[in-house]
Amino acid sequence: MKIGILLKEGPYNHQASDTAFKFAEAAIAKGHTVDAVFLYNDGVTNVTKLMDPPQDDRNISARWSELSQKHGVEILACIAASKRRGINDDVLVQGTAITGLGTLTDIAIRNDRLVTFGD
Repeated sequence: MKIGILLKEGPYNHQASDTAFKFAEAAIAKGHTVDAVFLYNDGVTNVTKLMDPPQDDRNISARWSELSQKHGVEILACIAASKRRGINDDVLVQGTAITGLGTLTDIAIRNDRLVTFGD
């Protein structure tokens, strides 16, 4: 099954980011394809280089970057949501990109499921 993910919450203040990441890992482990993760609203903050978590905490942006590089999952941040939060290409972690909201429609069309995390 081909799966798209929509993540609408930021890291560390809501469980949605951790749950979406664990869902993606589990789906891939079961042989499904996670085609893309679209970050919307505060979700765009999941992939910035600006976070510097303590050594004993999980590095959420690094996890998304590794998922992209290891499994070829597109990690895409909404341009409008990014601009509202001062995020541009210079602050994104490797393996991620900024794109338009129309890409979310494409993800929903080309995948068997679109799973949403966050309010």
